Amino acid sequence: MSQTKQPTNTGALTTLVMVFFFWGFIAASNSIFIPFCKTHFGLNQFQSQLIGSSFYGAYFIGSLALFLVSNLLGYDILNKIGYKKGIIYGLWISVIGALLIIPSANANSFWAILFSFFVVALGFSLQQTAAQPFAISLGDPSTGSHRLNLAGGINSLGTTLGPIIVSLFLFGSVGGEHKEITVTNVNNLYYIVAAVFAAVALFFTFSKLPSGINTEKFEQANKAAKSLLIMTGIIAAIIIVGQLTEISKLPLLLITLVTVVGVLFWSNSSAVRNSEGWGAMRYQQLIYGMIGIFVYVGAEVTIDNNFGALLKSPGYLTEAGLDESKISQYISLYWGSLMIGRWTGAIGVFNLSAMGKRIATIVVPFVAFAIILLVNRAYGNDVSDLYGYAVVVVIAILAFFYGQEKPVKTLLTVSVLATVAMLVGVFTNGIVSVYAFMAGGLCCSVMWPCIFSLSVAGLGKYTSQGSAFLIMMILGGAIIPPLQGTLGDMKETIGFHNSYLLAAACFAFLAYLALKQRSVLKQQGLDFDSQVGGGH
Repeated sequence: MSQTKQPTNTGALTTLVMVFFFWGFIAASNSIFIPFCKTHFGLNQFQSQLIGSSFYGAYFIGSLALFLVSNLLGYDILNKIGYKKGIIYGLWISVIGALLIIPSANANSFWAILFSFFVVALGFSLQQTAAQPFAISLGDPSTGSHRLNLAGGINSLGTTLGPIIVSLFLFGSVGGEHKEITVTNVNNLYYIVAAVFAAVALFFTFSKLPSGINTEKFEQANKAAKSLLIMTGIIAAIIIVGQLTEISKLPLLLITLVTVVGVLFWSNSSAVRNSEGWGAMRYQQLIYGMIGIFVYVGAEVTIDNNFGALLKSPGYLTEAGLDESKISQYISLYWGSLMIGRWTGAIGVFNLSAMGKRIATIVVPFVAFAIILLVNRAYGNDVSDLYGYAVVVVIAILAFFYGQEKPVKTLLTVSVLATVAMLVGVFTNGIVSVYAFMAGGLCCSVMWPCIFSLSVAGLGKYTSQGSAFLIMMILGGAIIPPLQGTLGDMKETIGFHNSYLLAAACFAFLAYLALKQRSVLKQQGLDFDSQVGGGH
């Protein structure tokens, strides 16, 4: 459908990207909070990963609830209230979650902290469901993907700063002498987080942002709803079994993985035979995309969430293992790597000549890398051992040029590189291994837009519904990190270091997925390698 060219609402977009910043800030900060909880509450690695599970599981539950209620009512709730109000309501939910962390910490209750993180992320789920289409609507649809990439770059700036600032609040310093974390430290941090969320919510309320109300007809999908409920029910049953019995966590987590993949393929198979009531799930590319998002988010989160435990392991980076107060610069580099890739992907927002674009593709990654180093240095970190990461940045630039912004080619390239990087990380020690694992962030930086664009290609009137299903699959961040944590706890046979073979397997699957999506879309006669952009 052709649409009239319209200028980008720059003021509204500037306001909107603040929300993307805070998603990144809080999500990456979990990586600092997880090692603290592990030590403070005497948790094993699997239990410590439940923070990520509660956080990313809330994305699935929130998106699923929104879809189910909308399907029941026969209209899209978010479209009816508008994207602006959706973001505002989501921010206030996150305020409540941040405030709940304070009494949870005071009560010294790990389970109450998990619930609080779940509430924070419920708000994020609503914000993300509203903000992504909102960004696309703030200008011409043909440049919507570039606005998402710009927003993704700001998101990654939040993920870079988050671990450093949180470390400063919790430890009183970033790279200096370790100081014992007190409940007061935690309280002060989340008072500030809640206050910032509230300030942004008020700013949005009184801003002149468009309402973002969408009058597009809602397509009910009762069979798809039942399928997702079945998946949720099985996962809930597995969680209950895990809590009430002594059954090993490893088989339960593997069964959960099989359940997600199995239900999705069964749904598509049923939809192919009779498409009525299945909505977007009738399209095979969407099913592959849902699994792809599940695996990609799981891999992106698990590299980071388990990395603190690896850095603390004696003999990995240092003989005695790093103190948890000194890991923030490496966590910051990982999320900063995502920023490097997303800033590079955002170049398409600007009207540059072909030569200007090539120059920017070389310069921007190094500018982003320099910012990462400067921010860490400003907070007192010794960044001398991070300089060599410039070699990884060069390899990423070559990969971006080779991918030519084509989703299949780019996804295949970065997935293969990420697989190799994980294997190098597993079979080496010291700074080379650190660089290899951090390179996973550079590769992940462009995966979301590639998978997303391939998955919604050809969905037509089901595109909006398909997008909602894809966001649900952020669920991968709740399942794959605990699976790696369980492998890490098996110290005699696997251990933290070798557990990263799971991340290698995830990236290898994504390489396979790229080829599979190309085949599926070719059969439908679709132009699958048009220019795309985006960011999670």
